Amino acid sequence: MPNVFERVRIEILTAIKNDDLVLPTLPEVAIKVRDIAMDPDATLDSLLQVIGTDPSLSARLIKVANSPLLRASKHIDDLKMALMRLGMAYTCNIATGLAMEQMFQATSDLVDKRLREIWNRSAEVAGICNVLCRHRAEHLKADMATLAGLVHSIGSLPILTYAEDHGELLSDAITLDLVIEKLSPAIGNRILQTWDFSAEIQRVPSQHLDFARDIPVADYADIVTVALLQSHMGGKHPLSKINYNKVLAFKRLGLDPDMQATEMEDLSEEMAMAMDMLK
Repeated sequence: MPNVFERVRIEILTAIKNDDLVLPTLPEVAIKVRDIAMDPDATLDSLLQVIGTDPSLSARLIKVANSPLLRASKHIDDLKMALMRLGMAYTCNIATGLAMEQMFQATSDLVDKRLREIWNRSAEVAGICNVLCRHRAEHLKADMATLAGLVHSIGSLPILTYAEDHGELLSDAITLDLVIEKLSPAIGNRILQTWDFSAEIQRVPSQHLDFARDIPVADYADIVTVALLQSHMGGKHPLSKINYNKVLAFKRLGLDPDMQATEMEDLSEEMAMAMDMLK
């Protein structure tokens, strides 16, 4: 097993280095949205024009704007009103994250299934991140926390692209899982760096699973850490067996490591709303 893993690891890293395995690029609508976000002279109308060309993204942003989490009294069906309610920065970050869903597709049924599972988990984690940020990290932004949740597993994409072209790896689930576990964090950082995401988001793929990480103040990786563990709680994934008392992110966020505690249960309804908002 180690020999197989090492061979595949070297092949993937070499392929990326030689551009034989190209890192994924953001969907066009996400690129345009990010260009607007970085333009100090951009207006809501310019954002409306870009997002309005994508009916699916438009509908999802209207759903976000109508989420009970925003505590708005009036239901809206108009994209412009939705963008006005969300604001420029919030819209840009959420739109960028949601637009990435189209990247999690493949021609192979087996790879497509894996990608869908990764995206669904990422959306669940992102919803929990949104709520945790608003209640436990007011120095951070909920839209950025949501984006961090959506991109935390982005490094899996090129690995599964590679597997789709190498049937022997695709049929060896144990090795494939190990490759994803070991390589996707660093690859994820590299992808987000290539996409010119903020430094604090770029670090999330590699840092959210470093449970002993020692920093002075909670960051987006901390929020993803707790959200991911919350999403696996009670399941069969190895992360459900982690000793939460050794995860320093809980302390930085002022949370009880016992996620069955009343405090987490009090947030469960909001978390469900947030996850539904992103579906």
